[in-house]
Amino acid sequence: MSSRKTNVPLVTGAIFIATFMSAIEGTIVSTAMPTIVGDLSGVALMNWVFSIFLLTNAMATPIYGKLSDMFGRKRLFLFGLGTFIVGSTLSGMSNSMTELIIWRAVQGIGAGSIMPISFTIIADIYPFEKRAKVMGFNGSAWGIASIVAPLLGGFIVDQMSWHWIFFINIPVGLLAMAGIWIFLKETPRKSTQTLDVLGSIWLSVALLALMFGFQVLGDAHINWLSLIISLGISGLSFWVFIRQEGRVANPIIPLKLFKIRTFVTQNLVAALISGFLMGFEVYLPTWTQGLLGLPASLAGFAITPSSLMWIVGSFIAGKLLLNRSPKQIINFSLTFILVGGIAMALAPQSTPFWCFFVIAAICGTGFGITITTTTVTVQNQVPKEDVGVATSLNTLARTLGQTLMISVFGIILNVQMANGVASHKGTDLAMMNRLINPQTAKSLGKSLLKPLRQILYGGLHWIFIVALGLIILSYLINQMDRNQNPET
Repeated sequence: MSSRKTNVPLVTGAIFIATFMSAIEGTIVSTAMPTIVGDLSGVALMNWVFSIFLLTNAMATPIYGKLSDMFGRKRLFLFGLGTFIVGSTLSGMSNSMTELIIWRAVQGIGAGSIMPISFTIIADIYPFEKRAKVMGFNGSAWGIASIVAPLLGGFIVDQMSWHWIFFINIPVGLLAMAGIWIFLKETPRKSTQTLDVLGSIWLSVALLALMFGFQVLGDAHINWLSLIISLGISGLSFWVFIRQEGRVANPIIPLKLFKIRTFVTQNLVAALISGFLMGFEVYLPTWTQGLLGLPASLAGFAITPSSLMWIVGSFIAGKLLLNRSPKQIINFSLTFILVGGIAMALAPQSTPFWCFFVIAAICGTGFGITITTTTVTVQNQVPKEDVGVATSLNTLARTLGQTLMISVFGIILNVQMANGVASHKGTDLAMMNRLINPQTAKSLGKSLLKPLRQILYGGLHWIFIVALGLIILSYLINQMDRNQNPET
């Protein structure tokens, strides 16, 4: 890719727009979901609107990475954006929950290109020493989205209709496509190698079965037969996939990458910290709503400082990457997250709202340094022809970490609430659901609020203890890395 011909600032802007569109999607759909369920009458299928998007996204990510290495970033990124726009358009036109789920699957296939290829293009057009800063700027899209999405989603649902939460992606997506089409100049690639179709199929089956197993694991009532079957299919498919990759000339994921110690440790740390991030982002607002009784709009702002400090952390990572080894940087960044994790695990039920701002700011700094460092390091550890695959694997590791841990955290909360309700007479799980929503919590008497909040606190307390274990495990894995100087 030629940075001399490419309009780097405008391409960076187009990537930012695409990232923002992807980032805002999850939150804005969550905001509109009660209205969608009421209109399409599909409460039983509601979770699949989110799950299918994750499933197809994870399945597509490594395939996009390999194809972008073979045929170039530009055409794959445009294809992914186009697919996302088509999926968004058809999702907005859905007349039933089943239709919506099908078109969300298409959306997920398109979204699978956005994050990994965005980071790969940044690696192509920016030198090593500037890459972390640009990734910090691009990552700020997630912070802005976390603030804008609930407000925008509420406005669209109230003033227009839920269909427009999908239609709004059309002009935004077309703008991003235009920026990439016009300003990204790339030497056409004509790969003489053929795509490992069988490997792609086996990898897709393995990931779909694994992600489906995670979804089953997170259900309130786990279907153990479905879980065992899905994990069995996943394990068998991964085994066949590895055998396939070992005997083809152009594997979808070169197994040689897993012989690079730093590549493996950095991806494992990214997966574990992404898992911790889900506990932080999902259950900190649950605390502020359920225990402090704050409205959803205010509770969401409890994690806003983390989004802002994430950008600062990315800039710090950019400085450190020039003269420190990845192992040293991760040890430093995990210290921030560890302090925040300990504070969350030890926080008493009476913790005031402002304390969460401090915790979020500390964690956000650590997140920014950790995720930026792992992404840049993974790219820098592999040959140039494998940068796309390496970046997509880093994205996939983070996705799998998030999906697994959100299921585990869900089980912890469900078990703790069930045990708590059983030991407090006059309470039930329906009351717990009402407690978490400040609007319906008002209907519970004061005599019930105290024991119900104690039950919820117990569940959240254990979630944060388990999350703390992920940070400690990340430390241990990072010690397995070599203390080598950065290769610039």
